[in-house]
Amino acid sequence: MDGSGRLQTVRQEDNPLYWQLIEEFRKITDVPVVLNASFNENEPIVRQPEEALDCFLKTKMDVLVMGNFFISRT
Repeated sequence: MDGSGRLQTVRQEDNPLYWQLIEEFRKITDVPVVLNASFNENEPIVRQPEEALDCFLKTKMDVLVMGNFFISRT
């Protein structure tokens, strides 16, 4: 990580599924923010579900959310 960041906002009408994910996270944690980092540890940017799962399995991510799927290490 280089310490940089970029704010991205999500409107419910533009992306209802992602907005709902953030809202549920806020209800649980009282923090209305999720970290959206580059998804490509030492590899090209993830573009396909198979690549996302492969990256998840190779890293220390806690959870992976793809569409309606929620994958957790626990």
